[in-house]
Amino acid sequence: MIYDYYRIFYYVAVYKSFSQAAKVLNNNQPNITRCMNILENELDCKLFLRSNRGIKLTSDGKRLYDHLSIAFEQISIAENEIKQKSELENGLVTIGTSETALHLVLLEKLEKFHELHPHVRIKITNNTTPQAINALNNNLVDFAVVTSPLSDYKKLQKIKLMSFKEILISGKKYKNHLDNRVSLKDISDIPLVSLSDGTSTRNMYEKYFLKYDLPFNPDMEVGTADQILPMIKHNLGIGFCPEAFAEKLIEDGEVFRIDIKEPEPQRDIFILSKTNSLFNNATRKLFDYIGQND
Repeated sequence: MIYDYYRIFYYVAVYKSFSQAAKVLNNNQPNITRCMNILENELDCKLFLRSNRGIKLTSDGKRLYDHLSIAFEQISIAENEIKQKSELENGLVTIGTSETALHLVLLEKLEKFHELHPHVRIKITNNTTPQAINALNNNLVDFAVVTSPLSDYKKLQKIKLMSFKEILISGKKYKNHLDNRVSLKDISDIPLVSLSDGTSTRNMYEKYFLKYDLPFNPDMEVGTADQILPMIKHNLGIGFCPEAFAEKLIEDGEVFRIDIKEPEPQRDIFILSKTNSLFNNATRKLFDYIGQND
């Protein structure tokens, strides 16, 4: 009980008002006054000088306040440390990410982070880049890890995580086009596999083909980037995909790289957050871990 009295005294001394201390403590003024009278009786001294103008601390009151302010500062530090430890052990982090960013960056980072902090819960929403940015703007995720090109991100902070190249891939059916270096126009009669409308990848390739005065009319459309390679492997067309995605299949002779005359598309992966985001401790730890250079 005596701790409660000291706590009340501390707030009365800070605000120099019984009524203001009562509001801050969700209490009422008569009870605050009663508690301070009890404390003065317990300590056998006057802590306040009361007048129509308000209250002031006596010399004993100032002495008590000096000691209590140090004590309450230490209590606050201890509470914050315990809270941060709890958040790190039991916190929930929500991330919006594109399929490509998930496989090229995020999965490896999450694996290592999970080894360090196994009790942090992580919720992944697999989106297109525009969907992930929209989720971030609407506070549905804590941060986003996405693939360029970016849109509607000007109010967001971004950190570049890596760059990668996309290459044109073929299955065995179209292997004969690998004999020579070809232009996009040379292979325009071959079925093309691509992501569907509404993705940053689709938008990028429409502009990429337009740059060379070619229409971009995919014959096969898929919902996520990881579906492109299986379609190509089964000879449903040719298509672009991140070089890292195709390396193993190229090495095993299941798909083949088409050497094109035009520069192959270069893309970036970013981690995005809202300006001045108030992260919990677990979210801050994971955000910083993903954003750091290995």
